[in-house]
Amino acid sequence: MMRKNENALKLEPIPKSIMSIAWILVFGAIMPILDSTMVNIAINHLSKDFSTGLDLIQWVITGYVLAMAISVPLVGWAVQRFNGKWLMIGANVLFLVASIASGLSWSINSMIIFRIVQGFSTGFIMTLVTTLAIEVAGRERMGRVMSTVGIPIILGPILGPVIGAVIVQFLSWRYIFFVNVPIGILAISLIILKLPNFTPANIKAKFDFIGIILLGASSATLIYGITKAAKNATFNNSTTIGYVVVGVTILAIYMIYAAIKKEEAILPLHLFKSKNFSAVMVGMFFAGIATNGPMLLLPLFFQNIKGFSVLIVGLILIPQGIGMLVARPLVGKLTDKLGARNVVLVSLALAVVGTIPFVFFDEASSLIVVSVVLFVRGMGIGGFTIPMMTDAYTGMVKQEIAQVSIGTRLMQSIGSAFGSATLATVVSLSIHGNEPTLPLMTTAYHDGFKLALVLNLVLFIPALFLTNKKSKK
Repeated sequence: MMRKNENALKLEPIPKSIMSIAWILVFGAIMPILDSTMVNIAINHLSKDFSTGLDLIQWVITGYVLAMAISVPLVGWAVQRFNGKWLMIGANVLFLVASIASGLSWSINSMIIFRIVQGFSTGFIMTLVTTLAIEVAGRERMGRVMSTVGIPIILGPILGPVIGAVIVQFLSWRYIFFVNVPIGILAISLIILKLPNFTPANIKAKFDFIGIILLGASSATLIYGITKAAKNATFNNSTTIGYVVVGVTILAIYMIYAAIKKEEAILPLHLFKSKNFSAVMVGMFFAGIATNGPMLLLPLFFQNIKGFSVLIVGLILIPQGIGMLVARPLVGKLTDKLGARNVVLVSLALAVVGTIPFVFFDEASSLIVVSVVLFVRGMGIGGFTIPMMTDAYTGMVKQEIAQVSIGTRLMQSIGSAFGSATLATVVSLSIHGNEPTLPLMTTAYHDGFKLALVLNLVLFIPALFLTNKKSKK
């Protein structure tokens, strides 16, 4: 019986043809991932060059994020109707053109417009990468293939700030966009020459205009309202409350609409009958908060408390990225063998262990200890997003793959925006009205990490409802 179970859990190697497709998709996603993290580094330089305040400059990032959220539902329809290969080519070409235009921007308004186009194409690229990867992977290889296509998401936070800091320091912020030219040309060439054609899942799929508008408007409104909370240093402001209420109202209208349209809706409600899909949707929201929030706080902590430059901070954060890279292949294999539940639970435990010390770190903390903790934290956060996202597709048929991608991508985007805004607001509130002394700022960052820790613990609840293949043997 033991040998029978061992054989059942033994994984067949992934064919080289499938892995080559996965790597081509990875290359197609490198431009937007690196670009988004590099632009954050250049915000102060953009403000100076365009002689404008942060209230307008922030739209360089906010516009990008909102456009990305709006495009996601549209991808779900397009990938059902059209060849995924040519959608991927079109999205990469659009991103490349928008990158060149951003680098040539002559005013802050032109920059914001070109960044919105970039964000729109990024939403297409990232959703297509997930959808096409799942389609070629098959049920028994989803975890390992997803761990491969998730590599750009890891490389972005590792390499983006370092590359961006070097470019800004020694060249000009414009080269943050121009660096996409060789990468984009190579990626588009590989996709044209090597990526196979993808047969549309439902060539007769109707364009759900109302559903796409409602989902896009709801997610964009929620994200915008949440980002306003961070700017105003409080959730108790009319702008945030108003936009969140409108966003939730639009979402409620979509749910009524989807209940009427049933399978014809862009994100059908019947998907939520799957216990693991519902758990993933809740989990992806909290995962976005628990990972993206600290990603914002960590660089600020090292700059404001430890007094390091942007370039040094980028180097200090490398152990966290290495931890994510180390965990990723093992996580993929274990997800295919055991299901997502146990993998996510263990990863969450590591993330908690890697977050607790930041509640106590201060300006005197050893960088060696900090590096070890960041490595452990990296292994933890690198181990729960991909298994959860993979588990969302468990039991789904081909026609539902794109619909699942819409749900998970939107929930992750909203959670990420909520995480950044929530933790930034907590830190701002701790300092608000007082002189920002070093002890006070240290306490403020500790408060932010405490909230991140609580949210990591909350994630254990949806994780318990994920798939456990071993229990079915």
